[in-house]
Amino acid sequence: MARRPRDDAAALPRDTGLTTGEVARRLGVAPTTVRSWDRRYGLGPAARVDGRHRRWTAEDVARLERMCALTATGLPPAEAAALALRETGADAPAGTGPPRSGGQTPPGGGRSAPAPLRAVGARRRSGPGGLRLGDARRECKGVARAALRLDAAGLDGLLDAAIEEHGLVAAWTEVIMPTLQAVGRKWESSGERYVEVEHFLSWHVSGALRRHTPTVAADRPGAATVLACVPGENHTLPLEVLAAALAERGLPVRMFGAALPVESLVAAVRRTGPPVVGLWAQSRTTASRPLAQYVAGIEWGVRGARRRAAVLTLGPGWAGQTVPGLPHPAGLAEAVAAVEATAHG
Repeated sequence: MARRPRDDAAALPRDTGLTTGEVARRLGVAPTTVRSWDRRYGLGPAARVDGRHRRWTAEDVARLERMCALTATGLPPAEAAALALRETGADAPAGTGPPRSGGQTPPGGGRSAPAPLRAVGARRRSGPGGLRLGDARRECKGVARAALRLDAAGLDGLLDAAIEEHGLVAAWTEVIMPTLQAVGRKWESSGERYVEVEHFLSWHVSGALRRHTPTVAADRPGAATVLACVPGENHTLPLEVLAAALAERGLPVRMFGAALPVESLVAAVRRTGPPVVGLWAQSRTTASRPLAQYVAGIEWGVRGARRRAAVLTLGPGWAGQTVPGLPHPAGLAEAVAAVEATAHG
Protein backbone atom coordinates (compact mmCIF):
# COMPACT_ATOMS: atom_id res chain seq x y z
CA MET A 1 0.00 0.00 0.00
CA ALA A 2 1.59 3.25 -1.06
CA ARG A 3 2.67 5.61 1.66
CA ARG A 4 1.48 9.19 1.31
CA PRO A 5 4.12 11.89 1.79
CA ARG A 6 3.62 13.47 5.18
CA ASP A 7 1.74 16.76 5.12
CA ASP A 8 4.38 18.31 7.36
CA ALA A 9 7.28 17.39 5.08
CA ALA A 10 7.54 20.94 3.88
CA ALA A 11 7.95 22.07 7.47
CA LEU A 12 11.25 20.23 7.89
CA PRO A 13 14.06 22.58 8.92
CA ARG A 14 15.61 23.88 5.73
CA ASP A 15 18.91 24.82 7.32
CA THR A 16 19.75 21.68 9.29
CA GLY A 17 17.19 19.04 8.24
CA LEU A 18 16.51 15.79 10.09
CA THR A 19 18.92 13.20 11.43
CA THR A 20 18.89 9.65 10.09
CA GLY A 21 17.21 8.41 13.27
CA GLU A 22 14.43 10.98 12.96
CA VAL A 23 13.86 10.05 9.32
CA ALA A 24 13.76 6.33 10.17
CA ARG A 25 11.08 6.95 12.81
CA ARG A 26 8.98 8.89 10.30
CA LEU A 27 9.22 6.08 7.77
CA GLY A 28 8.76 3.22 10.23
CA VAL A 29 12.04 1.52 9.25
CA ALA A 30 15.34 0.89 11.02
CA PRO A 31 18.11 3.55 10.79
CA THR A 32 20.37 0.86 9.32
CA THR A 33 17.88 0.48 6.45
CA VAL A 34 18.07 4.20 5.68
CA ARG A 35 21.88 4.10 5.74
CA SER A 36 21.89 1.00 3.53
CA TRP A 37 19.69 2.73 0.95
CA ASP A 38 22.10 5.65 0.97
CA ARG A 39 25.17 3.43 0.55
CA ARG A 40 23.75 0.96 -1.99
CA TYR A 41 21.39 3.03 -4.10
CA GLY A 42 22.39 6.67 -3.70
CA LEU A 43 19.25 7.70 -1.80
CA GLY A 44 21.22 9.72 0.72
CA PRO A 45 20.76 13.39 1.58
CA ALA A 46 22.02 16.08 -0.77
CA ALA A 47 23.91 17.84 2.02
CA ARG A 48 25.80 16.90 5.17
CA VAL A 49 26.76 18.97 8.18
CA ASP A 50 30.54 19.38 8.55
CA GLY A 51 30.86 17.08 5.56
CA ARG A 52 30.13 14.05 7.74
CA HIS A 53 26.72 13.97 9.44
CA ARG A 54 23.65 13.28 7.30
CA ARG A 55 20.88 15.88 7.36
CA TRP A 56 17.74 15.07 5.41
CA THR A 57 15.63 17.75 3.71
CA ALA A 58 11.94 17.57 2.79
CA GLU A 59 12.91 16.48 -0.74
CA ASP A 60 15.19 13.75 0.64
CA VAL A 61 12.42 12.42 2.88
CA ALA A 62 9.87 12.48 0.03
CA ARG A 63 12.25 10.35 -2.05
CA LEU A 64 12.59 7.81 0.78
CA GLU A 65 8.81 7.72 1.26
CA ARG A 66 8.48 6.85 -2.42
CA MET A 67 11.11 4.12 -1.95
CA CYS A 68 9.06 2.65 0.93
CA ALA A 69 5.86 2.72 -1.12
CA LEU A 70 7.48 0.96 -4.08
CA THR A 71 9.17 -1.77 -2.04
CA ALA A 72 5.91 -2.40 -0.16
CA THR A 73 4.37 -3.54 -3.46
CA GLY A 74 7.10 -6.19 -3.83
CA LEU A 75 9.32 -4.25 -6.25
CA PRO A 76 13.00 -5.20 -5.73
CA PRO A 77 14.86 -2.47 -3.78
CA ALA A 78 17.31 -1.66 -6.59
CA GLU A 79 14.49 -1.13 -9.08
CA ALA A 80 12.46 0.86 -6.54
CA ALA A 81 15.45 3.11 -5.80
CA ALA A 82 16.08 3.79 -9.49
CA LEU A 83 12.43 4.70 -10.02
CA ALA A 84 12.29 6.89 -6.91
CA LEU A 85 15.40 8.79 -8.07
CA ARG A 86 14.00 9.33 -11.55
CA GLU A 87 10.61 10.48 -10.29
CA THR A 88 12.22 13.09 -8.03
CA GLY A 89 14.65 14.28 -10.70
CA ALA A 90 17.73 12.95 -8.90
CA ASP A 91 20.54 10.87 -10.36
CA ALA A 92 22.02 7.81 -8.70
CA PRO A 93 25.75 8.11 -8.06
CA ALA A 94 27.91 6.09 -10.42
CA GLY A 95 28.27 2.48 -9.35
CA THR A 96 25.13 2.29 -7.21
CA GLY A 97 22.49 -0.35 -7.83
CA PRO A 98 22.76 -3.41 -10.08
CA PRO A 99 23.18 -3.14 -13.83
CA ARG A 100 19.94 -3.01 -15.82
CA SER A 101 19.20 -4.80 -19.04
CA GLY A 102 19.72 -2.28 -21.84
CA GLY A 103 19.82 0.56 -19.29
CA GLN A 104 16.01 0.59 -19.21
CA THR A 105 13.51 -0.09 -16.48
CA PRO A 106 10.42 -2.00 -17.67
CA PRO A 107 7.20 -0.03 -18.09
CA GLY A 108 5.42 0.62 -14.80
CA GLY A 109 8.66 0.52 -12.83
CA GLY A 110 9.21 -3.18 -13.54
CA ARG A 111 5.93 -4.25 -11.94
CA SER A 112 5.02 -6.82 -14.57
CA ALA A 113 8.35 -7.73 -16.14
CA PRO A 114 9.89 -11.03 -15.01
CA ALA A 115 13.47 -10.34 -16.14
CA PRO A 116 14.51 -8.05 -13.24
CA LEU A 117 13.02 -10.52 -10.74
CA ARG A 118 15.01 -13.40 -12.21
CA ALA A 119 18.17 -11.32 -12.09
CA VAL A 120 17.63 -10.50 -8.44
CA GLY A 121 16.75 -14.12 -7.64
CA ALA A 122 19.96 -15.33 -9.29
CA ARG A 123 21.97 -13.00 -7.11
CA ARG A 124 20.10 -13.39 -3.81
CA ARG A 125 17.53 -16.08 -3.20
CA SER A 126 16.24 -14.68 0.07
CA GLY A 127 13.59 -12.03 0.46
CA PRO A 128 13.38 -9.00 2.79
CA GLY A 129 15.20 -9.35 6.07
CA GLY A 130 16.77 -12.61 4.87
CA LEU A 131 13.44 -14.43 4.53
CA ARG A 132 13.84 -17.41 2.20
CA LEU A 133 11.08 -16.86 -0.34
CA GLY A 134 12.70 -18.56 -3.35
CA ASP A 135 10.68 -18.08 -6.54
CA ALA A 136 7.48 -17.06 -4.76
CA ARG A 137 5.18 -14.43 -6.25
CA ARG A 138 6.37 -10.87 -5.94
CA GLU A 139 3.33 -10.17 -3.74
CA CYS A 140 4.96 -12.43 -1.12
CA LYS A 141 7.94 -10.11 -0.90
CA GLY A 142 5.72 -7.07 -0.50
CA VAL A 143 3.70 -8.76 2.25
CA ALA A 144 6.89 -9.90 3.98
CA ARG A 145 8.39 -6.40 3.91
CA ALA A 146 5.23 -4.89 5.39
CA ALA A 147 5.16 -7.57 8.11
CA LEU A 148 8.82 -7.05 9.01
CA ARG A 149 8.19 -3.31 9.30
CA LEU A 150 5.09 -3.99 11.42
CA ASP A 151 3.28 -1.74 8.92
CA ALA A 152 -0.38 -2.43 9.70
CA ALA A 153 -1.96 -0.23 7.03
CA GLY A 154 0.45 -1.37 4.33
CA LEU A 155 -0.02 -5.03 5.21
CA ASP A 156 -3.82 -4.77 5.16
CA GLY A 157 -3.71 -3.11 1.75
CA LEU A 158 -1.46 -5.76 0.25
CA LEU A 159 -3.50 -8.66 1.67
CA ASP A 160 -6.75 -7.13 0.43
CA ALA A 161 -5.27 -6.58 -3.02
CA ALA A 162 -4.01 -10.18 -3.25
CA ILE A 163 -7.39 -11.63 -2.26
CA GLU A 164 -9.32 -9.33 -4.59
CA GLU A 165 -7.02 -10.09 -7.52
CA HIS A 166 -6.51 -13.84 -7.11
CA GLY A 167 -9.45 -15.04 -4.98
CA LEU A 168 -9.20 -16.56 -1.52
CA VAL A 169 -7.82 -19.96 -2.50
CA ALA A 170 -5.05 -18.72 -4.81
CA ALA A 171 -4.15 -15.80 -2.51
CA TRP A 172 -3.74 -18.21 0.41
CA THR A 173 -1.87 -20.88 -1.54
CA GLU A 174 0.44 -18.66 -3.58
CA VAL A 175 0.90 -15.50 -1.48
CA ILE A 176 -0.11 -15.80 2.17
CA MET A 177 0.99 -19.32 3.07
CA PRO A 178 4.49 -19.06 1.49
CA THR A 179 5.05 -15.83 3.40
CA LEU A 180 3.87 -17.32 6.70
CA GLN A 181 6.12 -20.32 6.15
CA ALA A 182 9.10 -18.07 5.40
CA VAL A 183 8.51 -16.07 8.58
CA GLY A 184 8.19 -19.30 10.57
CA ARG A 185 11.48 -20.60 9.19
CA LYS A 186 13.10 -17.28 10.03
CA TRP A 187 12.24 -17.29 13.71
CA GLU A 188 12.99 -21.01 14.07
CA SER A 189 16.52 -20.42 12.74
CA SER A 190 17.22 -17.15 14.56
CA GLY A 191 16.85 -18.02 18.21
CA GLU A 192 13.18 -17.12 18.68
CA ARG A 193 13.53 -13.73 17.00
CA TYR A 194 10.74 -12.49 14.70
CA VAL A 195 8.02 -14.16 16.76
CA GLU A 196 6.27 -10.79 16.91
CA VAL A 197 6.33 -10.65 13.09
CA GLU A 198 4.63 -14.03 12.79
CA HIS A 199 1.93 -13.06 15.29
CA PHE A 200 1.46 -9.68 13.60
CA LEU A 201 1.15 -11.25 10.15
CA SER A 202 -1.23 -13.98 11.35
CA TRP A 203 -3.50 -11.45 13.04
CA HIS A 204 -3.75 -9.31 9.91
CA VAL A 205 -4.32 -12.34 7.68
CA SER A 206 -7.20 -13.35 9.95
CA GLY A 207 -8.64 -9.86 9.67
CA ALA A 208 -8.34 -9.90 5.87
CA LEU A 209 -10.14 -13.24 5.71
CA ARG A 210 -13.03 -11.86 7.75
CA ARG A 211 -13.25 -8.77 5.57
CA HIS A 212 -13.51 -10.93 2.46
CA THR A 213 -15.87 -13.58 3.82
CA PRO A 214 -19.28 -13.07 2.21
CA THR A 215 -22.45 -13.44 4.22
CA VAL A 216 -24.15 -16.73 3.40
CA ALA A 217 -27.92 -16.98 3.46
CA ALA A 218 -29.38 -18.76 6.47
CA ASP A 219 -28.67 -22.45 6.09
CA ARG A 220 -31.28 -25.11 6.29
CA PRO A 221 -30.93 -27.72 9.07
CA GLY A 222 -28.16 -30.20 8.39
CA ALA A 223 -26.53 -28.11 5.63
CA ALA A 224 -23.66 -26.37 7.45
CA THR A 225 -20.17 -27.85 7.53
CA VAL A 226 -18.59 -28.06 10.99
CA LEU A 227 -14.93 -26.97 11.23
CA ALA A 228 -12.90 -27.41 14.42
CA CYS A 229 -9.39 -27.93 15.65
CA VAL A 230 -8.87 -31.18 17.52
CA PRO A 231 -8.26 -30.96 21.28
CA GLY A 232 -4.88 -29.44 22.06
CA GLU A 233 -4.60 -27.76 18.65
CA ASN A 234 -4.55 -23.95 18.56
CA HIS A 235 -3.62 -23.20 14.92
CA THR A 236 -6.90 -21.87 13.54
CA LEU A 237 -5.75 -19.81 10.54
CA PRO A 238 -5.96 -22.65 7.96
CA LEU A 239 -9.51 -23.41 9.11
CA GLU A 240 -10.40 -19.72 8.88
CA VAL A 241 -9.33 -19.59 5.24
CA LEU A 242 -11.27 -22.80 4.50
CA ALA A 243 -14.37 -21.30 6.12
CA ALA A 244 -13.96 -18.13 4.04
CA ALA A 245 -13.44 -20.10 0.82
CA LEU A 246 -16.56 -22.17 1.46
CA ALA A 247 -18.60 -19.06 2.20
CA GLU A 248 -17.28 -17.57 -1.04
CA ARG A 249 -18.98 -20.50 -2.78
CA GLY A 250 -22.24 -20.07 -0.89
CA LEU A 251 -21.67 -23.04 1.45
CA PRO A 252 -22.64 -22.41 5.10
CA VAL A 253 -20.11 -23.15 7.83
CA ARG A 254 -20.12 -23.41 11.59
CA MET A 255 -16.64 -22.61 12.90
CA PHE A 256 -15.64 -23.78 16.39
CA GLY A 257 -12.03 -22.68 16.32
CA ALA A 258 -9.16 -23.81 18.49
CA ALA A 259 -8.83 -26.83 20.77
CA LEU A 260 -12.49 -27.89 20.90
CA PRO A 261 -12.95 -30.44 23.72
CA VAL A 262 -14.10 -33.89 22.67
CA GLU A 263 -17.46 -33.68 24.45
CA SER A 264 -18.14 -30.26 22.89
CA LEU A 265 -17.26 -31.51 19.41
CA VAL A 266 -19.59 -34.50 19.79
CA ALA A 267 -22.39 -32.25 21.10
CA ALA A 268 -21.95 -29.84 18.16
CA VAL A 269 -22.14 -32.66 15.62
CA ARG A 270 -25.24 -34.18 17.22
CA ARG A 271 -27.00 -30.79 17.46
CA THR A 272 -26.31 -29.61 13.92
CA GLY A 273 -26.23 -32.83 11.88
CA PRO A 274 -23.62 -31.52 9.43
CA PRO A 275 -22.92 -33.07 6.02
CA VAL A 276 -19.18 -32.63 6.59
CA VAL A 277 -16.93 -32.30 9.65
CA GLY A 278 -13.41 -30.97 9.12
CA LEU A 279 -10.91 -31.76 11.88
CA TRP A 280 -7.68 -29.76 11.77
CA ALA A 281 -4.42 -31.03 13.31
CA GLN A 282 -1.19 -29.08 12.79
CA SER A 283 1.05 -31.64 14.49
CA ARG A 284 1.07 -35.40 14.90
CA THR A 285 0.89 -35.01 18.66
CA THR A 286 -2.63 -33.58 18.40
CA ALA A 287 -4.02 -35.75 15.57
CA SER A 288 -6.14 -38.55 17.04
CA ARG A 289 -7.30 -41.43 14.87
CA PRO A 290 -9.72 -42.74 17.53
CA LEU A 291 -11.36 -39.29 17.71
CA ALA A 292 -11.79 -39.07 13.95
CA GLN A 293 -13.23 -42.59 13.83
CA TYR A 294 -15.61 -41.83 16.70
CA VAL A 295 -16.92 -38.64 15.03
CA ALA A 296 -17.35 -40.53 11.76
CA GLY A 297 -19.50 -43.09 13.59
CA ILE A 298 -21.92 -40.58 15.15
CA GLU A 299 -25.46 -41.09 13.82
CA TRP A 300 -28.60 -38.99 14.04
CA GLY A 301 -32.08 -38.92 12.57
CA VAL A 302 -35.07 -41.23 12.72
CA ARG A 303 -34.73 -45.00 12.72
CA GLY A 304 -34.42 -46.31 9.20
CA ALA A 305 -33.03 -43.00 7.91
CA ARG A 306 -29.98 -42.51 10.09
CA ARG A 307 -27.25 -40.22 8.77
CA ARG A 308 -23.57 -39.66 9.39
CA ALA A 309 -21.18 -36.84 8.54
CA ALA A 310 -18.34 -37.20 6.08
CA VAL A 311 -15.23 -36.53 8.18
CA LEU A 312 -12.21 -34.82 6.59
CA THR A 313 -8.85 -35.08 8.35
CA LEU A 314 -7.22 -31.73 7.64
CA GLY A 315 -3.67 -30.52 8.19
CA PRO A 316 -0.13 -31.91 8.28
CA GLY A 317 -0.68 -33.58 11.64
CA TRP A 318 -2.58 -36.40 9.95
CA ALA A 319 0.23 -37.21 7.52
CA GLY A 320 1.34 -40.79 7.99
CA GLN A 321 -1.58 -41.64 10.24
CA THR A 322 -4.57 -41.12 8.04
CA VAL A 323 -7.76 -42.91 8.99
CA PRO A 324 -9.02 -45.63 6.62
CA GLY A 325 -12.14 -44.48 4.81
CA LEU A 326 -11.75 -40.83 5.81
CA PRO A 327 -10.49 -38.41 3.13
CA HIS A 328 -7.33 -36.41 3.82
CA PRO A 329 -7.29 -33.50 1.33
CA ALA A 330 -3.77 -32.43 0.38
CA GLY A 331 -4.46 -28.70 0.43
CA LEU A 332 -7.02 -25.94 0.56
CA ALA A 333 -8.33 -26.40 -2.98
CA GLU A 334 -8.77 -30.13 -2.43
CA ALA A 335 -10.58 -29.53 0.88
CA VAL A 336 -12.97 -27.06 -0.77
CA ALA A 337 -13.65 -29.54 -3.57
CA ALA A 338 -14.32 -32.36 -1.08
CA VAL A 339 -16.85 -30.28 0.86
CA GLU A 340 -18.51 -29.12 -2.35
CA ALA A 341 -18.82 -32.68 -3.65
CA THR A 342 -20.50 -33.84 -0.43
CA ALA A 343 -22.75 -30.80 -0.10
CA HIS A 344 -23.97 -31.09 -3.67
CA GLY A 345 -24.06 -34.88 -3.69
